[in-house]
Amino acid sequence: MSESFWKTDVIEEEARPEEVEAEPAAEVVEEAAAEAPAEPVAEAVAEPVTEAAVETSVVMLSVDEFSALEERVQRTVNLVKWERQARATAEERAAKAELDLRDQAPLAEKLQKEISALREERTQVRQRVERILSQLDALEL
Repeated sequence: MSESFWKTDVIEEEARPEEVEAEPAAEVVEEAAAEAPAEPVAEAVAEPVTEAAVETSVVMLSVDEFSALEERVQRTVNLVKWERQARATAEERAAKAELDLRDQAPLAEKLQKEISALREERTQVRQRVERILSQLDALEL
């Protein structure tokens, strides 16, 4: 099926260049006749060559545009690869941090309890020192 499809395109393409070349030449001859009736055919023949050169430069421009597009696509692909790698690295670091947090959560809880116990002990020591100081003040009187 694809062979018949391609053959049809080739046949159509072969038929088109004759039609395409014939139409611009006819238009050029008509334009040349309208502009300068004294110079008929010489300029009309020169015009299709110029159009071919313009088409070639358009093709060259298209190749340049295609190259620029290809370069932009390549940069985009590289950027996406880099971003995916960075994301994977960040996800690994986040997973490791979560594991570390889970491992250290009991330690943090233990340390919080220890701090509370030390604060209570400090309060008791302060009260005892105040009591002793008040007893010393009472002895000196």
